[in-house]
Amino acid sequence: MAITYEDAVAKLHEWTDSPALRNHARGVEASMRRAAHRYGRGEADELRWAMAGLLHDADYDRWPDEHPRRIVAWLEEQGEPEIAQAVVAHFSPSDVPDLTTLDKALLACDELTGFVMACCLVRPDGIRSLTPSSVKKKLKDKGFAAKVSRDDVTNGADRLGVDLAEHIQLVIEALTPHAESLGLAGAARS
Repeated sequence: MAITYEDAVAKLHEWTDSPALRNHARGVEASMRRAAHRYGRGEADELRWAMAGLLHDADYDRWPDEHPRRIVAWLEEQGEPEIAQAVVAHFSPSDVPDLTTLDKALLACDELTGFVMACCLVRPDGIRSLTPSSVKKKLKDKGFAAKVSRDDVTNGADRLGVDLAEHIQLVIEALTPHAESLGLAGAARS
């Protein structure tokens, strides 16, 4: 890899001041790490996929009207064309004619991770008792986390060729070890 994980974290912190957007990036990173083992080549893909999750919105806080051009340009300058392509694909899949598994995984993890995190925030016990069926029920409530594209959530799983409930479970499992640091543990902490 041309960049290190530390380089990716530094870039995220340099360009992203919003704690909520940093949390989202860390959540998508966790989901992408888990996805690398389920949909990719495991350890061989984990770091690249994690950095795609971490950096996919790194320019949004400072330059929302230019997103994702700035982070894509930086990744390309750093010699990371695969991550750059995944970031382009997460924003505009039609701009990438041949989506790779990494591209599809980022598409599938981004919106869903944000939605799962939102579900945790309204539950007294946070992520602890969250199930795919409770997430799917919330997806039907158009007023809840209204900015999350339901089409992106369902199309993401479809593109990967996986069952939505199984993919939701993957995201829940990925976020659970990070519940405290991401603020997903709920009020009833043990």
